[in-house]
Amino acid sequence: MVNGMKKIGIMGSTGSIGTQTLEIVRKYPDRLQVTALAAGSNVKLLEEQVREFEPRLAVMWTAKAAEDLRDRISDLNTAVICGMDGLLQMAALPEMDILVTAIVGMIGILPTIEAIRAHKDIALANKETLVTAGHIIMPLAKEMGVSILPVDSEHSAIFQSMQGEKKSQVSKILLTASGGPFRGKTRKDLEQMKAEDALKHPNWSMGKKVTIDSSTLVNKGLEVMEARWLFGVGLEKIQVMIHPESIVHSAVEYQDGAVIGQLGVPDMKLPIQYALLYPDRFEVPGSRPLDLFSIGRLTFEKPDMETFTGLKLAFEAAKTGGTMPAVFNAANEKAVALFLENRIRFLQIAEVIEMAMERHRVMEEPTVEQILEAEAEAHESVSKCIG
Repeated sequence: MVNGMKKIGIMGSTGSIGTQTLEIVRKYPDRLQVTALAAGSNVKLLEEQVREFEPRLAVMWTAKAAEDLRDRISDLNTAVICGMDGLLQMAALPEMDILVTAIVGMIGILPTIEAIRAHKDIALANKETLVTAGHIIMPLAKEMGVSILPVDSEHSAIFQSMQGEKKSQVSKILLTASGGPFRGKTRKDLEQMKAEDALKHPNWSMGKKVTIDSSTLVNKGLEVMEARWLFGVGLEKIQVMIHPESIVHSAVEYQDGAVIGQLGVPDMKLPIQYALLYPDRFEVPGSRPLDLFSIGRLTFEKPDMETFTGLKLAFEAAKTGGTMPAVFNAANEKAVALFLENRIRFLQIAEVIEMAMERHRVMEEPTVEQILEAEAEAHESVSKCIG
């Protein structure tokens, strides 16, 4: 970092987190400079981003998409590469201080490891990285002296609530959840729910996968697994609270009984910006101040894990450890895709996850290769079951 300017790379620049990250760059061009962008298949949007931010490097997932982008920006000096090799090259780019991992899926694990080894700080928005490989990522980050800065609103809130406090004095992490669009519904109600119903999140604007995960509470289960690794606490110290207003983004209880939390309007740009500009705070583009008078009251409920069994299964997967979290995550990915295609019902998402977990033989302390093998096995198991 030179003269206070942070050079950033964004994996997943055309997605929800990626585009919001670029809004922050637009607001603070004197503090943030884009040096690399990566996307899956949206060539048109990545071209627009490259033309605006002029990064040194752009990565597309497929060779065909990379060739298309290369033709479109032949008048620019941005190099275009592709695939996992491209992501790994981007992760170790010398002209980069911090890598935003907003890419979806386990393909984020290897580039994150590569970036840590290259002494890059990580603005973490890729859940799978810690859910499946937290036992690898966190010790490596400590060894390399690298900061893992959470981008999820809940984990950012916990991170902010622990500033200046001793981790050893944490009594409990209070992880909030909106409850999604189906809060208060019975299993009988949920039998009739379609994808279009699950995609109507009451508070947050997110991608389809994360929105469905919110409706099943699987998303909160994944966040429990992340929190365990990010903050080095046991599962027994993590409590999920349903908070439908989504104003308290999460809180930390300390041994003396004090509870410190972070409040704000539901806006992902705040946690993204906090991770990018940490430890400084500046105005967030397009944000509005929190007006507690207009909100009036805040409510909290215990999660219904008998109706939303995805959360219960997440705790079981986390407790089992080894490759089981990878199987939980992979089975959910497959099940959500099937639900969005109207091939399974809403309640079958958790049933599919449970089936895959029951069939899996756990490997302890897995390598990245074994994690990816467990993912493939879970995908195959679900495909055989559903047909």
